[in-house]
Amino acid sequence: MYDILKGLRVVEGSAFIAGPSCGLHLAQMGAEVIRFDNIGGGPDFRRWPLAGNGSSLYWEGLNKGKKSIALNLSSPEGRELALALATAPGEDAGLFLTNYPADGFLSFDALRAKRADIICARIMGWADGTPAVDYTVNAASGLPLMTGPADGTDPVNHVLPAWDLLGGAYAAFALLAAERDRRRSGIGREIRIPLSDLVASSLSHIGAVAEVLEGGGDRPRMGNDLFGAFGRDFTTADGERVMVVAITPRQWTGLLKVLSLGAPVAALEAELGVSFTADEGQRFLHRQRLFPLFAAAIGKSTFDQLAPAFDASGVTWGRYQTLHQAVTGDQRLFAANPIFQTLSHPSGRHYAASGPAATLAGAERLPLTPAPRLGEHTDQVLADVLGLGSGEIGRLHDGGIVAGMERDA
Repeated sequence: MYDILKGLRVVEGSAFIAGPSCGLHLAQMGAEVIRFDNIGGGPDFRRWPLAGNGSSLYWEGLNKGKKSIALNLSSPEGRELALALATAPGEDAGLFLTNYPADGFLSFDALRAKRADIICARIMGWADGTPAVDYTVNAASGLPLMTGPADGTDPVNHVLPAWDLLGGAYAAFALLAAERDRRRSGIGREIRIPLSDLVASSLSHIGAVAEVLEGGGDRPRMGNDLFGAFGRDFTTADGERVMVVAITPRQWTGLLKVLSLGAPVAALEAELGVSFTADEGQRFLHRQRLFPLFAAAIGKSTFDQLAPAFDASGVTWGRYQTLHQAVTGDQRLFAANPIFQTLSHPSGRHYAASGPAATLAGAERLPLTPAPRLGEHTDQVLADVLGLGSGEIGRLHDGGIVAGMERDA
């Protein structure tokens, strides 16, 4: 963790991945992030993957460093407490992160009625309010029909919830941008971040929308071929599979050097009247002539022979491995990566977990804080943020409006 957002308070009322990942990014940069949930847990409290005792590894991964308050959100008083938390006073407060419906009890109008300069980042499905999740907006994007074997016809869903993760990161950026503007203008605002618009804008930014409009059709499936450049998976003599990519001239010439393919590739260039070094697009257009040369050359050497040679010549490549192999054996990714620290988690398990992906050069990484137990900070938040006394807090407990950690156990 770092402390560059120390003093900033964000209240989070969200579930699943996009909203909680936004809060996680902010917490790991030092913000105080207070997450409220229903007593007993929200819809993601027991989400898979699970530890052996049934605790959600997902929950404790996405909520590291946050504070937790448990409220009865079915009751009017519990909802009023959620509103009060989101709109609590303070120059560094009044920042609310949610994926609750735009027209519900946490609507922007309801928030603004209590604090005029409230900033609300609202993650949505479709921009018109229709429910959606990562996998349904991805189905609408056309990407699953561009993914998979070249001779396939069935859609291929991705495993990674990419739009949710992008949504969380984008929401963190947008929330901080609005907070900076509020410091200058004094104006609050609602920021709506629909997953559907993240899909549409992202595909536009990378030229995929223009490609369809210009070409009049869809990009065909290409299996593991890299679109627009040279890249594919190849198999070594001892059966290891590697992904090899050559986008820049240096990557290309380094690959030719390691595989001793300079002469046959030059002959192919002369035959076709092209320069593969100067134009990565030509490597893509003529990949079916190039791939057999590279497959044969890579297939002559073992993985242990190729790996150091690739590295020495600046080749861009990666070894295919399972996640278990990566987590337990890949020093760069996991085993010796300084972004990881070993924590004791709410599940009772003791394992390594990640801090922020960004490294602030010259700044020391601070100790990570594990995810809270549900309701762990209920009394603290009610007292510190809302200024409630012990008698009032006791009344809320007795009335089933709030709950602490012991009552949820």
